[in-house]
Amino acid sequence: MATSQLLCSFFLTSLLLLLPSSHSTPFGGRTAPATVPQSDVDLLEFPLNLEYLEAEFFLFGALGHGLDVYAPNLTAGGPPPIGARKANLDLITRDIIEQFAWQEVGHVKAIKNSVKGFPRPQLDLSAATFAKVINDAFGRPLSPPFDPYANGINYLIACYLIPYVGLTGYVGANPKLQGPGSRQLLAGLLAVESGQDAVIRALLYERAMVTVRPYGITVAEFTNRISVLRNKLGGAGIKDEGLLVPRVLGAEGRVRGNVLAGDELSLGYGRTPEEILRIVYGGGNESSPGGFYPKGARGRIAESHLAHM
Repeated sequence: MATSQLLCSFFLTSLLLLLPSSHSTPFGGRTAPATVPQSDVDLLEFPLNLEYLEAEFFLFGALGHGLDVYAPNLTAGGPPPIGARKANLDLITRDIIEQFAWQEVGHVKAIKNSVKGFPRPQLDLSAATFAKVINDAFGRPLSPPFDPYANGINYLIACYLIPYVGLTGYVGANPKLQGPGSRQLLAGLLAVESGQDAVIRALLYERAMVTVRPYGITVAEFTNRISVLRNKLGGAGIKDEGLLVPRVLGAEGRVRGNVLAGDELSLGYGRTPEEILRIVYGGGNESSPGGFYPKGARGRIAESHLAHM
């Protein structure tokens, strides 16, 4: 199936799943949020760290400005991101990324409508931060340094770094939530985050054997190296897979193509908050800030690990 047909099918299915039923959802902006059990609050606040990051990266990438311009009330006075800027995107990629951007604005709203949340953390979205991740993935510095904002291929590779980490966190949090409203919110967030990741992977899969200039490295190899790095940083086995895998790791052990990542039963992988912090901090240690969060992530879960510094 061509990528355009795959995306069309995915979008139609997603629309059917997300159309409102006769019962208003507590997080759809039409009714007041359901009461969230205290045991769920921390688990729902933690992903706000990633939703802030995605919102800023996509807004800047497509439009050249972030939440401070388009939704300043959501930042709660948190510092502006470091180094984010508009990317040099073709029209189709820019259109898709702008859609993602507004979806992420909605996600920040949805979480803050259900729990108190926290101000935007300090984010580092500079080209240098992305370049370091790519250098770590390849075990050597690329020359010139990888710049996510330089062109569409680079930006899509950078996008490969982001929604998937968040969706594994939602999968991991799901069995721990107690309240039906909490689970409904998480399901809604996971549906769209998974959709974003599927679109990104499909666009990259179509270009899997394209060589990324000037490095002489294929798109598929970039994704494979990034996934290996995230597995290493997470420290909990294989929970990440690139676009081309050994047949034994493909769906039912029958294919090498891996447009969607999944376990041996093609179910989504789950990660704990600690695993996610190890990845987004870039050093494999949930108590040592860095990477995209130079001052650390926010919320009780993340801050409990910073207290051990």
